[in-house]
Amino acid sequence: MVSAAAGLFTKRPGWAGEEGPRPLLTIAPGVVSMSWPDVARRERTAERLQETARKRADEMARYLLEHGTLPEDPEPTRTVTEWSRKSRARMTRRLAELDYGPLLRMGLRLPMTTLTYPGDWEVVAPTGKAVKRHLDQFRKRFERAWGFAFVGIWKLEFQHRGAPHLHLWGPEPEGAAGDLRQIQHAAAVLAWEAAGRKGRKPYCRPAAGDGLPYRQWLSVVWADIVAHPDPEQRRRHLRAGTAVDYREGERMRDPRRLAVYFTKHGSFSAKEYQHVVPELWQAEGAGPGRFWGYWGLDPATAGVELHPEAAVWAGRILRRYARAQGVTQQRTVKRVRGGVAIPTDQVVGLAGAQLVTAPARVRYRKVRRRVVRLGNGRGFLCVNDGPSLAAELARAVDRLTGPPGGTDISSP
Repeated sequence: MVSAAAGLFTKRPGWAGEEGPRPLLTIAPGVVSMSWPDVARRERTAERLQETARKRADEMARYLLEHGTLPEDPEPTRTVTEWSRKSRARMTRRLAELDYGPLLRMGLRLPMTTLTYPGDWEVVAPTGKAVKRHLDQFRKRFERAWGFAFVGIWKLEFQHRGAPHLHLWGPEPEGAAGDLRQIQHAAAVLAWEAAGRKGRKPYCRPAAGDGLPYRQWLSVVWADIVAHPDPEQRRRHLRAGTAVDYREGERMRDPRRLAVYFTKHGSFSAKEYQHVVPELWQAEGAGPGRFWGYWGLDPATAGVELHPEAAVWAGRILRRYARAQGVTQQRTVKRVRGGVAIPTDQVVGLAGAQLVTAPARVRYRKVRRRVVRLGNGRGFLCVNDGPSLAAELARAVDRLTGPPGGTDISSP
């Protein structure tokens, strides 16, 4: 679909080493983006990076010859206090670019799974690395219990009390945990007996949660992974440490809905506390790391280089399309008495002088302002159907730039 949509545009001849930006239109299942990369500058940047890496390798080799060992890694000095806006934008775009075909072809239900931590969470999750280690263990146990790797998306958030929790969107396995492993073990035993019982008898090590359906298995395994040392905390965590929401999972009908849900654009102010890192994790080297990620999915994008005139028209059309959607964003603005500052040369009478000399009392109010997309013809739009929008865009650009009556854009 995306390749067919990209083929509708008039392509610019390939890069021949000339300087200057080359407009690039990128199409994905839920994204249409417009960029103006400078290929020549990128080539020079790549050459400088290669030269820097070569010099760094020479320095490391000399250090190894002199000291017999490599230098220690520097201590981390960066502190992370919240989820940055750039990371949010990257996640929105990437989730809308992914190909969810492998996930849908499984034919399984796709609920939203939530993994939380006990009340005394600081003991088991003192740093972001500990949480990522728990997430990696969950992924490995899932594959061992159900016979296939977890395919889906995960996102890290924080509760009001500061405790981290994880959202995962992926398949719900059918049957009971460990069934496939038991079948494979029985087949291995039969083969061992048919071979005259030569060698060691196949052994199947039992695992936590074997024989349980997905929801019960999830509670048992997650409590076993976190493994709180306090028995009471572990008992409570076993009872209320996980959740499986089918309604939220079924709402993910297209890439845009999925991306918007995970970024929570609709309830930005109400849910902003979920993106603030707790004080315990704001120390150097204890940060959360990545806030989001995906497993088993690949982006499905197609790009086409456009002529400059066609790229300008494409950027304008996309900007006007975004404006027509009427998307707004809540902001906090200042409000002072009189609305705006009054110049001193416009003071009239004693009342005017008192108004100017009086201390300004600044108030704040919440307003909704229209969101500007592709303000300079560069950026991306998150849409429900990227190839369809790109096809309409190709027809509009062709009418505006192509003959008859159009400007000749055959030259690069």
